[in-house]
Order: sequence, then C-alpha cells, then structure tokens
Amino acid sequence: MQEGAASYRVKGKRVYRQFGQQELDAEYDARGSAPDGQKYRDFLVEQSQKAVRELDCMLDVPYGTSSDEVLDIFPADQPNAPIVFFIHGGFWRSSSQRDLDLFALTFVPRGCAYVSVNYSLAPQATIDEIVYQCRSGLAWVFNNATSFNGDPNTIYVNGRSAGGHLTGMMLATDWEPEFKVPANLIKGATAVSGLFDLEPVRLSSVNDWAKMDKEAAYRNSPVHHLPKIPCPLLLAWGGAESSEFKRQSDLMAVAWRSRGWSCETLELAGKHHFATMPDLLDADSELSEAIFRQMGLNR
Repeated sequence: MQEGAASYRVKGKRVYRQFGQQELDAEYDARGSAPDGQKYRDFLVEQSQKAVRELDCMLDVPYGTSSDEVLDIFPADQPNAPIVFFIHGGFWRSSSQRDLDLFALTFVPRGCAYVSVNYSLAPQATIDEIVYQCRSGLAWVFNNATSFNGDPNTIYVNGRSAGGHLTGMMLATDWEPEFKVPANLIKGATAVSGLFDLEPVRLSSVNDWAKMDKEAAYRNSPVHHLPKIPCPLLLAWGGAESSEFKRQSDLMAVAWRSRGWSCETLELAGKHHFATMPDLLDADSELSEAIFRQMGLNR
C-alpha cells in the first residue's frame, strides 16, 4: 500500500489503484467522512444571508437563457477593483450561488468585487453542460465588469470541492475562439479540496449522479488539459481529508510545477472536507492571506 493511503484492507476486486469498490466509494464520500458536516453547511447559509443583508448586492443576475444561469454580484466600493469569481461545490448535484455569498464579507472589505456563479445540477445536467455554464458566466463577468466597479483585467477564480474542479476547468478553457475574451482572462486561481482527475470519480459511487463515461471523465479532467497561458495557482485541502482528495491536489500541483509554473500548496491541519469553510470567512486566516497574497492585496 502506498504511503498516505488508507489503512484498511482492500475488500473485493481492485477498482482503482489500491482500492476496492467499497474503499473507493469511501474515499470520495465527502459527506460520509464528516459526521458534523451539516453544521458547516448551515454556517454557509446563515453567513450568506448576513452578507446579503449587510452588503450592497445584485442577486440572480442572468448570464444566460436558463433560469439556472444566474450570478450574485457584490460590487466594489471603487471602480477598477479586482474581481473574485467564486464557484460553489456540492459535488455538482447540490447547493447554489446563494450559499457562497458569505465570502463577499471577506473580499469586498479588501477592495474587491465579488461574484458567485450558479449552474444547473447533476444528474439533470451533465458535467460538460455545467462546465460550459461556468465558462459562460465568467465570460459575462469580463464583458460586464465595469457595471459593478470591477476591472475585467484582474479576474481571480476560486472554488472548493466540485467548485475546485470547475476552477480547474476554467483554467483549461481556450477563451478566445468560443467566448471572444482574452486568452489570459484569469490572473490567478484558488482551488480548495478540488478534483482534477475524474477517472477515479467516475469509478466511484459519485457517478450515480455525475453520469460520466470514460471519455467525459477525461474531457473534464483539468490535469489532462493544462492551459496554454498559465497563472499563479493555489491548491489547499484539509489535513483530515481522505487520501484521494489529498492526492488530487498533489497531482495537479505536480503537473503545474513540472511546467515551471507558480503553484502554492497549503494543508489546513486537522480539518475535514467541510471544516475548511470558515477559513475563507476569516480574512486573517492562512488560507485567506494566501489568496490575498496571490492577488497582491497583502496588508
């Protein structure tokens, strides 16, 4: 068994690496790995409601024709502000942009415009469709940045869990041909507990709703589609997460650095998959400071 792998014995036929089906399912069962996860999900909702009450915002702004294709926008106080584009998680099947409005409380006071993006959920939507929607939303933000005091030339993409995967897919986008926006649209990116190789995810119980075949898993794996124009990348994860969630970030870090590109990694000691959420609400946390440092917003 490889270093860092789970200590249990494989039961039944090996499905992926050292894992049998039961073990692989457990590796990607984020909710099952955190018995107190609901309190953190409740935390997102409560603090997001606070952000809407306390900050100027524009809710459910359409970026496409579907009712799911909407953004929540928290304008910056001054023009030409850097933009934080945040993609929610929920393993592509739950949550919405409204659950991520809380992080506006972190970024707007530091002089940023903050945008959270919604997308259609699996299994009604495929991963391909979800990726396209997020790309469309980001292109809309570039084209409309000045309407909320944002600078279209300083866009930073952030996401956690499935949102971390979608952040990777934003980096994998060839922006100019399809969306008519600059190839270097993204100036920096942060993925917390992201998924960058979807083959093991396809082989796990997550595929009950992700519905990927082998080709779709490859097509939507950021590690296999690195960008032509790189940007600084920050990868973070909880120290108490499963070995596969940790390996996913390590895999992306190795791929990024092998090309000589800037990649910072950060393990949040002792924290499970959901316990990292409050770190982004604390402007003085190690994670928030790393993001500010990437954006050039150090105190």
